[in-house]
Amino acid sequence: MATRNARAKQNHFPNCEKSFSYRRELRHWSGHCEVTRRSRSRSLGHIAQFGTNPKNAAMACGPSRSAGYFDVLINNAGAGHFEPAELLSMETIASQFQILVFGQIQLMRLALARMQTRGEGLIINVTSLASRLPVPFMAAYNAAKAAMASFTMSIQLELAHSRVYVVDLQPGDICTEFNQSVIKSTKADRRYDATIARTWEVVERNMKNAPTPDLVARHVLRLVNAVHPPPRITVGDAFQSKIAPLIFKFLPQRVRIWALKRYYRI
Repeated sequence: MATRNARAKQNHFPNCEKSFSYRRELRHWSGHCEVTRRSRSRSLGHIAQFGTNPKNAAMACGPSRSAGYFDVLINNAGAGHFEPAELLSMETIASQFQILVFGQIQLMRLALARMQTRGEGLIINVTSLASRLPVPFMAAYNAAKAAMASFTMSIQLELAHSRVYVVDLQPGDICTEFNQSVIKSTKADRRYDATIARTWEVVERNMKNAPTPDLVARHVLRLVNAVHPPPRITVGDAFQSKIAPLIFKFLPQRVRIWALKRYYRI
């Protein structure tokens, strides 16, 4: 997050390390990010990161802040948990929603208040293609991403005639170290051992063969520089970002479940 004079406090998510190599000014992709605007075309300034503690965000973009205004917010908090849905504790589910939904909504609300006052701004909420094509054994993650996507669409409806734009950016698999940060359950349950192993094998293979983060960086830069950014974009390889969502859009639920089970070999 950055103010107009490029001063901000930094505090990133411990489970949100997604470093991008940008050829321009955007140097890091992690946590909640906001960048500044210097002219008619948005340009990228200093980036700071904030945790889910609302006090951190309030200090940076609350009404008492006099350092400047916020122009672009990128919500990119990341955390994952891999475990059978029926074994998930409520604490685990709450933790996923705190990072992937509640913390992002809090920061978005604070930024929206400033943007609405100015009459313009851009918010990019990085959700996931998993909100539409769920990954087995990541139910809390899938549900949180779907919740954030739905909340984003609700905001889009309410800001239909505003110059404050909110974009739902939905990546598929992107080759990062995300899988290394995913928390895996240590609970033993023979009913799931085989399917968990096969699913994780597919998840790992997809990650290794996925596009690099530069692809997402280029899309973010286009959104930042767009006069009228689209409400939703998907980013990833051709199959995940274009073909699969289009096909699944017209399939009944029974066929969707069958196709995903075949895809993950379960």
